[in-house]
Formats: sequence, C-alpha cells, structure tokens
Amino acid sequence: MSKKTILVAGGGGFIGGYLVAHLRDKGHQVRSVDIKPQDEWYQVCDGTENVVADLKDQAACQAACEGVDDVYNLAADMGGMGFIENNKALCMLSVLINTHLLQAAADKKVGRFFYASSACVYNADKQVSEDVIPLKEEDAYPAMPEDGYGWEKLFSERMCRHFREDYGLYTRVARFHNVYGPLGTWDGGREKAPAAICRKVIDAKANGLDEIEIWGDGKQTRSFMYIDDCIQGILAIMDSDILEPINLGSDELTTIIGLADMVEEIAGVKFKHDHNLSAPKGVNGRNSDNTLIQKYLGWAPGIRLRDGMEKTYAWIEAEYQKKHAAQTV
Repeated sequence: MSKKTILVAGGGGFIGGYLVAHLRDKGHQVRSVDIKPQDEWYQVCDGTENVVADLKDQAACQAACEGVDDVYNLAADMGGMGFIENNKALCMLSVLINTHLLQAAADKKVGRFFYASSACVYNADKQVSEDVIPLKEEDAYPAMPEDGYGWEKLFSERMCRHFREDYGLYTRVARFHNVYGPLGTWDGGREKAPAAICRKVIDAKANGLDEIEIWGDGKQTRSFMYIDDCIQGILAIMDSDILEPINLGSDELTTIIGLADMVEEIAGVKFKHDHNLSAPKGVNGRNSDNTLIQKYLGWAPGIRLRDGMEKTYAWIEAEYQKKHAAQTV
C-alpha cells in the first residue's frame, strides 16, 4: 500500500485513536483532528499531526482537508444510550461536521472519504422484540431511526451517497454496531453497556456491595464488536468496491443480563440485579446481519465477546484502581 497523507476526524476519540495509531504504524502521515483539548484525547500518538479544532466550522474542515489523500470521518458528539436519549439536539448538530467535511473533501480533491455511521439508523419497528431478526442493510428504510442521533447518521449517509453521485467523490459508509474495548469511556455518562457493567461490577466488588443496577429489564438483546475488529473492518471497507452503507458489527447476540453475568464470571463474583425500569434502555433487540460483508470481503467481525470483555474488564479495573488511589492521596 502506498504511503498517504490521511485525515482522521475525531482522532482524539476512542475508535479514532486506535485508527490513528494503526495508520501511523503503517507508515502514513496522519493528521488527527478533534474538538477536545489534547489532555482529554483517548490516545495522543507521537509522530502524527495533532490538531485541536471544531469541525462543525466550515473553515476548520477546509484547513483539515488541505493536502490530504484520504479522510476518515469518525467525529461526532455521541455516547451510550443515556447520552443519546438526553442530548438529541447535540447529536443532530454533528450533521455540520460531515456536511462541511464532504464539501472540503470535494473542494480539495481528496481521493477517498469514509463515514462512520451507526446501527441506530435502523427502523425501530424492526427492533421491538428481544428475539430480533438480524438487521439487513435494507432495513434502514422506510426510515424510522433512533430519534436525534439516528436521524443525523441516516441523513449523513445520504450526503455521502449524493456527493459520490454528483461530484464523483469516492465515499464509503459503515454502520457500526456497539464498539467496545480498552481505552474506551468507562464512566462519566457517555459510556456504553460493556464498559458501564464492568465499572459497576468493579465498584461493587471494591466496596463490598451485593447488587448492581441494570438499566431496563435486562432482556434487551445486543451484539458488541471488539475494537480490533472495528479497525480491520474500517480499512477493508475503505479499500473495497462497496458503494452502499454496510453493517460493521459482531453477530454474536447476548442479553444485557447475559453480559452482566459474563462480567461477573470474569470478576469471580455474583451480584443481585437491581433493575432500573425508568432508565434509558434503547430498542428491545438489535443484531447485525453479516451476509453482505461476508459476500463482499469474505470476512466479518469474529472476536468472541468473552475474549474482548476479559481484556476490557482488566483495563477498566486498572483504571478504576488508579483513579481511586489518586483520590485517596
């Protein structure tokens, strides 16, 4: 693969940080741009150009795309279900990022443009049962996505399509399904279920408690994709002939209760579950149909949930201990 100059928008985020590190290690020149101060970035990679800028601003996008061969747009204001349900306007404002980045990419004659979409684009009527039928790419229409965040993602998918059709910009779109792993958010309100459950188990174990809180009845079903599979998929989709948005997710289905039981088993404990039925829980069931990605790439995410959760739990436990050790000094 030839060496390129690559922009990673949202490079200070969880997935973005891993992508920046991978591209740098492959010998590319990487420009990592994020709105957060650098001391809040998930990873700050040496040997890369690290820029703090608000990509909702059109001028910032023009500057970010200057001299760039490829763009990976992972920038968005987002978090777990609690954040998404309570910050719909903030999530919608991310539409400015992709709009201005697409305009800048077209203006600067960028070679390739990747957009990170989400399984939240899928029609809610397809996700009412825990016995979910895995979601095919066509199930995004007729449109009834997650309010706020899902609508922004679906609109931005269409923007990518029309920039490809009207301006000849090479665009690729992947619909992420619940990415998790070490270095991710694990507290503060933006964390997703795998990290949140790890934190709750670690905290209960450390403080001698006998129960943890579960949002909803715990019967809701999900699949979770380990970060290494996500990065491999992003790169493969970017270099593929896949024109339409495509699922990028594990098809290993679990209930939230099953996820909690798994984390407790990893931790060597067993707790009672206090079900908070008023907390945000999202749709009842969601899983990735990987037929299309298997057809196009001969590959799909395959890292077992148990294997990924063991690594994630160990990292969060170490972070938890560091945080609480610092608080007691």
